[in-house]
Amino acid sequence: MKDAAPRTEDGRQRLVLVTGPSGAGRSTAVHALEDLGFEAIDNLPLSLLPRLIDGPPLSRPIALGLDVRNRDFGIEALIESIDRLAARPDIAEELLYIDADEDTLVRRYSETRRRHPLTDDGPLYGIRRERELLVPIRARADVLIDTGGLSPHDLRAEIEGFYAPPEGKLLTVELQSFSYKRGLPRGLDFVFDCRFLRNPHWEPALRDRDGRDPAVVDHVTADPLFEPFFTNLCDLFALILPAARAEGKTHLAIGFGCTGGQHRSVALAERLANALAAGGWQVSKRHRELERRAEAELAGRGEGR
Repeated sequence: MKDAAPRTEDGRQRLVLVTGPSGAGRSTAVHALEDLGFEAIDNLPLSLLPRLIDGPPLSRPIALGLDVRNRDFGIEALIESIDRLAARPDIAEELLYIDADEDTLVRRYSETRRRHPLTDDGPLYGIRRERELLVPIRARADVLIDTGGLSPHDLRAEIEGFYAPPEGKLLTVELQSFSYKRGLPRGLDFVFDCRFLRNPHWEPALRDRDGRDPAVVDHVTADPLFEPFFTNLCDLFALILPAARAEGKTHLAIGFGCTGGQHRSVALAERLANALAAGGWQVSKRHRELERRAEAELAGRGEGR
């Protein structure tokens, strides 16, 4: 992929400031920008920013990661820095804000068992305090990405969509399975209800398996409606995907839902993912309920130690 240009068409130095609450994915975003050819500097003290931009011209665009762990981080100081950069005729600055809702941040801290940088008394207070502090910064964002429900791969695709050169962008197709009982995942472009297909849940030998198991796949695909439905899906996306790519879209999310999110939706997502990959498309898969089940089983084993 071609690297991002160091300067805008009018000759200004490109500078992206990356911030957001701890745990939202700021470091992943900085690394993604680095992969796109940016000179990435994480946790640069704000006091050193003038030295960086007043130095010799740089041959690459700049991405600076800023968070509360920066040595001299302060909301007022950051706003002043943004204002000074915006006033300079030689700098094209942009604020990229990586966000996530409170529940997502609490879950991520619980999974990693990391200490929040603003507190030693559990992550919830620190998360709420940090989000409150960052409200004025969030309001100044030029690009805001909510990572709730996004994997690191998805976040990288979003970053690529905003910052990769137009001629270097790729279309990534994400296939998701989910349970309607837990609601729709965020950010889906297309949603298909496959509860009309035969349900393996009612077969005792298949109930505890999932839609990646060959026996479950055979059960679902034996439904007379499966092949016509799947053929129409393939025809639909044979039309839509090239058009989406031509339009400059870099990420397309397709969801399949069923009652429990274990069997039919998984089997369909897997089948379409394989078909699209065979057609040369870049494909990723996510099975939300299977991931939740795996996390619960892992947590249970941890509690038993």
